[in-house]
Amino acid sequence: MKKIVLTGGGTAGHIYPALAISEELGDDYEVHFIGGNGMEKEILAKEKNITFHEISTVKLQRKLTPKNLLIPFKLAKAIKDAKKVLKKIQPNVIFSKGGFVSVPTVIAGKKLGIPIISHESDLSFGLANKIILKRCNVMCTTFKQTAKKKKCIFTGQPIRAKVFKGNRMKIFEQGNFDRCLPNLLVIGGSLGAKFINEKVWENLQVLTQKFNIVHIAGKQAKENHSAKNYLQVSYAENIGDYYAFADYAISRAGSGVINELLALRIPSLLIPLSKACSRGDQIENAKLFTNMEIADILQEEEYTQDKFLSKLDNLIKNNEKIKKNMKLTQNFNSSQKIVEIIKKEEKKNPLG
Repeated sequence: MKKIVLTGGGTAGHIYPALAISEELGDDYEVHFIGGNGMEKEILAKEKNITFHEISTVKLQRKLTPKNLLIPFKLAKAIKDAKKVLKKIQPNVIFSKGGFVSVPTVIAGKKLGIPIISHESDLSFGLANKIILKRCNVMCTTFKQTAKKKKCIFTGQPIRAKVFKGNRMKIFEQGNFDRCLPNLLVIGGSLGAKFINEKVWENLQVLTQKFNIVHIAGKQAKENHSAKNYLQVSYAENIGDYYAFADYAISRAGSGVINELLALRIPSLLIPLSKACSRGDQIENAKLFTNMEIADILQEEEYTQDKFLSKLDNLIKNNEKIKKNMKLTQNFNSSQKIVEIIKKEEKKNPLG
């Protein structure tokens, strides 16, 4: 049987799209996953058909710090670890989801002559995928605008099948909700979002008069609030059920979640991670969706209570228009398209 190595991690946005590719591959490949001691290790432990291999990883700190001086040495060790695992597996092909966790495996794979297909979720390239682009055979992109560079092919965002198969009644059964109100899903990402959490809690009394709210606050949330028409959870494994519950959403603007919201036609208020904490990729994603009139944006630096509540009112007011615009966006099976590319490039492997 042919073998494929998936790699990525650090956040769910680098893990779940890779799992969507694994789903699409079916029984055609023996699937392995190379990652670090992060969220990927926890998530992959539940995947019976994927063998997980842990290696050391290294992340560049965006601020000036002496820790960055150790990166060359840590990276060399991580590449050595990845090379050892790859030699043992002898995969026909590698699929990288990008992110710092992927870099050592891609560099090692390139040295061993293994075909590499990667994927960039955001509108602009992150540092890891800039490094990976030089070494991969093909870089798939979520957005058409990103596919202008050499080696890039626009495929869209791979999404797991379970996202589309939710049961909203399972969420209704967990909370004390008013069936006459619309349902609002608050998503802070796999690690939570402190800013979004605080603003929802500050406005909880007003919000629960307008919506039933399910708030995925993240495992790191230090507060736990309780109110009528409000349910707080730390993490959502059965995300499809939560999406099925949602009429509207408040979310960060990572590419994975916003493309899932788009695919499910859920009008959303996007509150991207600020430039103070990121390279600004979420702001770019959110502005693109706003320009397409398929979501609205509220940047952290521009937050006021009036703006926040007004924009949520506008989601309800413009609900039909937003959904109509969502239906006009290009929609195809991204996972299938990526798997076709993987199989095509895999044939170029002299060991395949």
